[in-house]
Amino acid sequence: MAEKPIKTRRLAADEEGIAEAAAILRAGGLVAFPTETVYGLGADATNGEAVARIYAAKGRPSFNPLIVHVCDIDMADRIGVIVGEARDLVQECWPEPVTIVVPLREDAMVSELVTAGQPSVALRMPKSDIALALIRETGRPLAAPSANPSGRVSATTAEHVVAGLDGKIDAVIDGGPTPVGLESTIIGFLDDKPRLLREGAFSVTLPDIRIDAGVAEKPVAPGQLASHYAPLASVRLNATKAEPGEFLLGFGDVKGDLTLSAVGSLTEAAANLYAMLHEIDARGVTRLAVAPIPDVSLGRAINDRLRRAAAPRD
Repeated sequence: MAEKPIKTRRLAADEEGIAEAAAILRAGGLVAFPTETVYGLGADATNGEAVARIYAAKGRPSFNPLIVHVCDIDMADRIGVIVGEARDLVQECWPEPVTIVVPLREDAMVSELVTAGQPSVALRMPKSDIALALIRETGRPLAAPSANPSGRVSATTAEHVVAGLDGKIDAVIDGGPTPVGLESTIIGFLDDKPRLLREGAFSVTLPDIRIDAGVAEKPVAPGQLASHYAPLASVRLNATKAEPGEFLLGFGDVKGDLTLSAVGSLTEAAANLYAMLHEIDARGVTRLAVAPIPDVSLGRAINDRLRRAAAPRD
């Protein structure tokens, strides 16, 4: 039997709202909250029933692990084994939009559902005062995938969260639009060399990093499934003009019905991508064409999301 719908509350991003959200999380509830990248759907990572509610609310496959959000390196150290290049990275770069995948500590107090039963864990310290305040107030690490139905477009506003998850989660903290608009970069530190597992908002400068940001049947980190980040419409990439019946999402010199960045800014395009895909869904578009995006810097992450959005769907 399906769970009875609940009333999803909208909380202010102030001290009172954060305190209310933390109380919900400590009681095993689900709260969506803004990070610098996208809105996350948070649950107490130490509470298996709460984490199970994330999978149920999103319709997320249980083999797809979750990122654990922490408020400092000490909290991360109690969950994962962070040594060598991973230690160097977090000490130099956190808080930034970068997630590390490291061996799970044997005594880590996180639910096996968080890691999908694997001996590794994804950890991130968000660069968002709201997110950090929420984790501190809760006093526990938060498992938090993007706050949207599984496989669909990530949420960058509270309105996007409510549109996809209303009645399935307890609350959302309304912190306005997220400034970055793309998920964190994910780097794995599970063998002799670091591996880039997901392109994202953080520019990787590690020497000798292996590129492994492809498709995985059994992912060790989020964002590795073939079809992901998808609007309702079918998607055609690298289009310089629309075919009959298509809606064109432009970039730079390719002017569209909506344009990610008229001046060709990859930063602006990243910030606009999900919001415009949500707008395209709201307009009832069934066929979407997307202009070419330079495959450099932040453009690699944008193209990764677009390729997965265009992939065949089950």
